[in-house]
Amino acid sequence: MPEDTMWSNIFKHTQKKERSTLSVLKKVPIFVDLNSRELRAMERILHRRTYNDGEIIFNENEPGAGMYIIESGKVFIKVGKAEKVLAVLSNGDFFGEMALLLESPRTASAVARGPLKMLGFFQPDLFHLMETNPKTGNKILRRLAQMIAERLRQTTLENSELKNQISKYEANSDE
Repeated sequence: MPEDTMWSNIFKHTQKKERSTLSVLKKVPIFVDLNSRELRAMERILHRRTYNDGEIIFNENEPGAGMYIIESGKVFIKVGKAEKVLAVLSNGDFFGEMALLLESPRTASAVARGPLKMLGFFQPDLFHLMETNPKTGNKILRRLAQMIAERLRQTTLENSELKNQISKYEANSDE
């Protein structure tokens, strides 16, 4: 019996989209401990967003609501009135994860660079997940805590190195 091309293409397109999203999620550090069932459940609660070139995702000093995962495209992370570019993020990268835990102002702005497709994971989603599926929520929280702790460790080391450089500079200036 010949294959119905129209139906097979629709089915393949759906499978490809699901595999694509799942493959992106598997690479995000806070989701690496999740099994296939948990990843599919995460996929259902994530919010899809699309942006055009130059669209603002969020501004510096705005309240944070959650994190974003880039499916395709690029994002510029900028700070200050001069909008100095701190980072250029692309497929599979994520940002804004501290807003999952803190309701504090954003420390930078995020702007789409070209067409952009992203997934949003917001604080209410995490809190609901922790209530309805504590095991999955705890896996995510544990990884999030480890990631933030590692960043804090790196920042502490960088600050220590900068202090050493300043001390050496000041000692040389006094001579």
